[in-house]
Amino acid sequence: MQRTMATINLLKMLKGVGFVFFCLILNISSKSQSDSTLLSMLDDEPGKKEYEQATFKATRIINSQSIENVYKGVLDFRIAHRFGALNGGGYTLFGLDQASMKINLDYGLTKRLAVGFGRSNVEKTYDVFMKLKILRQQTTNRMPISLSIVSGTSMNTLKWTDPNRNNYFTSRLTFFHQILIARKFNKSFSLQMMPSLVHYNMIVNNNFESNDHYFLGVGFRQKLTKRMSVNFEYTYSFNKPQNQTLYNSMSVGIDLETGGHVFQLQFTNSNKMHERGFLAETSESWLKGGIHFGFNISRVFTIKSYN
Repeated sequence: MQRTMATINLLKMLKGVGFVFFCLILNISSKSQSDSTLLSMLDDEPGKKEYEQATFKATRIINSQSIENVYKGVLDFRIAHRFGALNGGGYTLFGLDQASMKINLDYGLTKRLAVGFGRSNVEKTYDVFMKLKILRQQTTNRMPISLSIVSGTSMNTLKWTDPNRNNYFTSRLTFFHQILIARKFNKSFSLQMMPSLVHYNMIVNNNFESNDHYFLGVGFRQKLTKRMSVNFEYTYSFNKPQNQTLYNSMSVGIDLETGGHVFQLQFTNSNKMHERGFLAETSESWLKGGIHFGFNISRVFTIKSYN
């Protein structure tokens, strides 16, 4: 029964994503020449195609991965910070007494492939990922979307709660997989969809939980000025555990570009900043004041220059 329900949830998610993707493919067909092929759309030969730039300003919308990769040979150093919840009131100075932090290092291996490493103080979590860009939106709308796949794993390194039992290293691991489908509609507005899967290695001991959790996220960027935009993201969970009080992650923020920095200010109900955390383990509600103020600071460094 548990496996059947998980399959039904997955099919529902794929059905919605498939419908949107099918509509976009129809758009491609109507605007492409009869002899165009997918391989020709993927061709990167200079002078033949022009691609949309800066669909999003950073490699994260807020918590979620964006369609953007760091450039080949470039290192993106990012510090993410989330204060405590506003409903802590004056006793915690509305959350400012508390803090969750995460450090990320993303590096562009090629024009299409980036890898990343992070460490969060929440549950002393390490995470790694790789992001591969499959399709790139063209300015002519011959290819109307950008598409990337992201896969990664996170590892909880807290001390075992019961060191006397048989504890397995693999129980610390969680895996996630995402498909990022994005389109820049004009100079000001970009939209992205994110079907996602989180897999827990830890054995499930009751009938109300599953090792596999399915999500569908949506995010957008609305440019306000040349250097400022408002961002939004929301993730819907298809199979929340019934024995836990968990909520869908929702965040809103502002991007500020200042030279070599991208400064992101946000409000979110997720204090965990790795995929397992904000996708599957958001335990606070906007309606109940479980809102965290936070920021991301990104600084890029050219490690290897390519002409």
